[in-house]
Amino acid sequence: MSFTIAQFLTAFANASALFFVAVGLSIIFGVTRIVNFAHGSFYMLGAYLGVTISGLLMPLLGGLGFWLALPVAAAGAGLVGLGMERFLLRRLYRSNELFPLLATFGLLLVLQDVTLHVWGPEDIVGPRAPWLDSAITLFGNRIPEYDLFLIAAGPTGLLALWLLFKRTRWGILVRAATEDREMVAALAVDQQRLFASVVALGTALAGLGGALQLPREAASLGMDLNIIAEAFVVVVVGGMGSIFGSYLAALLIAVIQAFGILLFPEITLVIVFLVMAVILALRPQGLFGKRESAFAARVADPHTPLLAAGTAMKLGALALLFFLAVLPLFSGRYVVIIGAEILIFALFAASLQFLLGLGGIISFGHAAFLGLGAYSVALLGADLGWPMEAALLVAPVVAGLVALAFGWFCARLSGVYLAMLTLAFAQILWSVAFQWYGFTGGDNGILGVWPSPWFAEPRSFYWLVLALVATALLLMRHLAFSGYGFALRAQRDNALRAAASGLNPLRLRWQAFAASGACAGLAGGLYALLKGSVFPDVLAIPMSVEALVMVLLGGVAFLEGPLLGAAAYLGLKTELLSYTSFWRSAIGGIILLLVLIFPQGLAGGASQLWRRKGTGT
Repeated sequence: MSFTIAQFLTAFANASALFFVAVGLSIIFGVTRIVNFAHGSFYMLGAYLGVTISGLLMPLLGGLGFWLALPVAAAGAGLVGLGMERFLLRRLYRSNELFPLLATFGLLLVLQDVTLHVWGPEDIVGPRAPWLDSAITLFGNRIPEYDLFLIAAGPTGLLALWLLFKRTRWGILVRAATEDREMVAALAVDQQRLFASVVALGTALAGLGGALQLPREAASLGMDLNIIAEAFVVVVVGGMGSIFGSYLAALLIAVIQAFGILLFPEITLVIVFLVMAVILALRPQGLFGKRESAFAARVADPHTPLLAAGTAMKLGALALLFFLAVLPLFSGRYVVIIGAEILIFALFAASLQFLLGLGGIISFGHAAFLGLGAYSVALLGADLGWPMEAALLVAPVVAGLVALAFGWFCARLSGVYLAMLTLAFAQILWSVAFQWYGFTGGDNGILGVWPSPWFAEPRSFYWLVLALVATALLLMRHLAFSGYGFALRAQRDNALRAAASGLNPLRLRWQAFAASGACAGLAGGLYALLKGSVFPDVLAIPMSVEALVMVLLGGVAFLEGPLLGAAAYLGLKTELLSYTSFWRSAIGGIILLLVLIFPQGLAGGASQLWRRKGTGT
């Protein structure tokens, strides 16, 4: 019993820091409807600012300097968040949900490199909390005093936020904006200032959560991505926009983690995301959230219809295919390998574009199907000794079947709830791959995944990749212009009207998941053979976000977009890696410029230039 109580106390302490991060994310989403992917960066920034500020104040003020550093670090994170709202988010409030996601991902990359440049690559251990740096005995266990302080900090913060939102004029306006933004604007309320204050508060809370962790955790560059997945889980389980729900969900997740590592050590991470998936499937709005039809997203402009390829485009495609086919004849080994990787990711991005552009289905977890294809080839080929050809044929089948199962749940949702459920499924698979050492090798991965001897030479493998990728892209293009493709776009633009016309939107979206997953699985199988190994990273959140970047960089409304996006993103990333260690900020800056200035992507810009040339304007 004493050990159980000690575990509960540890869980409650962990929940407090997680609550401050998650409630900030929830507040920002509740008002702005923006999923802030850079929210973990403010948690990391709060930790680093806390280390620096406490180091400056403690020699002057003693122990008081540490406690003053916590709110100052939170305020610093809030000021950076205010700048994010003023110069970035404010320009994207009326855009579709993907552009703010992409923009905040670009900002995450920039903040990672800024943190690296200012504080260096080494972890920084913070000071122990003055006056709370010992432990007391409770129920026969030694409990750190600082943990007891954190246990009290969570409910105190919850009460303060409740009073702020329920008993102040500002809080009433924020709740009104959450319910009906148009009505608040009609009452002559300055929405820009209101939104800015909400973003500042949300990011300051994230910074406070990071600063509070200093006596328990070193400040490190990986803090942002480590916390953001858990914050998403808490927000979704509690209900987006619900303060009370965020606290209860943080407690639930912390307790699951505290006891799961003892009872089910091999599936601790799986349990957390499984809870998220179950709640989304049964109650999409979360435990205390509200179901709102406004969450339904439109990711493609219905006024920009897909056009069948004309003679000029067909000739251009043939010329490009010919160029790609002869590329290995006059290029070195390095160019051939990079070319194969770009082709593989072009197929991966195109499979996601099939969901986004044609189906209007937002997926934050598309890497699940890439990883399934990669692990299928690795397990069948390296572990069971299957021929590469047979393993490669199985990869899209496995990914397609799993996508069919996932799609049965996901196709019933829309907007951000759908995106979060796809993220939950992807994280479940990542957790399995990361923790199931006996089957997947865990974080050690699976090595020795190589093509058959006749495709082992880089040029031969490149031609195999080109043939399979070109065939898959042609099949997806054929689907896009078939009766099924027109029906899929019809439900994207107006699901109610499509249903009234005799179509079945649910079935159409479900089938789109299966087709998209199969193509991504083929890309994953080829990727495993290209790299010669498979690690859990292939299933992780950054891989899914990179696919989104490629699609939006190329142009989500154009079938050619993923090809251009994959070539531009990977080419730029490869070049920058060879010149500078701060390649993330360069890519992040380019992403921000594209979102703000060039939202139609590369294919959209090329299409505009072509039309102007044709009309002579």
